[in-house]
Amino acid sequence: MFTAALLVQALLATAAFAIPTSRERAAARRARRSTGVSRQSKPVNIISSPAVTNTSHETFSENWAGAVLVASTATYKAVTGTFTVPTPKSTGGSEQQCSTAWVGIDGDTCQTAILQTGVDFCVTGTSVEYDAWYEFFPADSIDFTGISFSAGDSVTVTATVISTTEGTLKIENNTKGQTVSKTVSSSAKLCQTNAEWIVEDFEECEGSDCSLVPFANFGTIEFTGASATTSSGSVGPADAQVLDIEQSSVLTSTTVSGSTITVKFV
Repeated sequence: MFTAALLVQALLATAAFAIPTSRERAAARRARRSTGVSRQSKPVNIISSPAVTNTSHETFSENWAGAVLVASTATYKAVTGTFTVPTPKSTGGSEQQCSTAWVGIDGDTCQTAILQTGVDFCVTGTSVEYDAWYEFFPADSIDFTGISFSAGDSVTVTATVISTTEGTLKIENNTKGQTVSKTVSSSAKLCQTNAEWIVEDFEECEGSDCSLVPFANFGTIEFTGASATTSSGSVGPADAQVLDIEQSSVLTSTTVSGSTITVKFV
């Protein structure tokens, strides 16, 4: 019996060493990127607009779900929102699945540039990891360091325009009291005609070969306190265009109520 107990302990120890930690998984992702595999959010890929549904102004996209404001006369100078970090769940299979939540300027009617920042949620089996990132598309995204997340954390994300080629991106973990920010610049110019709150199926690229990552079940993301700053003041998402993801089937359901944008995985 003593030998059997030792064998069980040895097997458990081996299994424990075989499961990578979240830090090891994050390191593996960065290693993939260092060998030419990059992670990138990209402009919305519209499938149909408008759609006849019970949600007004709804548009279907291959990669974006959420809400987009489109400027008529004002230009967007900043966008912000707060959400609770979810526990992503696998939809089946053993490969890693991911989704991401972010706020940004441009990328809908203006597709030449996007100033954006957010948090990735990835799951492999029952193992979950989170990564904070910022991006000035068309450049690839870059991971923030010095901030961590757990399911249930309250997170505020903000994108602020300095000029058409420069902006500041900030993520605050309100629960942990951690804040990171980065001022970035680009040769690509913002139009400042879109402000968005988005859950996305992002891409991984190897050279010029890009494809959407397997999309994780993120449950529900609620952007609360959603607002955008324009040249004439602050506005909410009440008049925003609603987007939902459709791939082989419709994967999300988005609603807007007051200053809250709710995106559900269906």
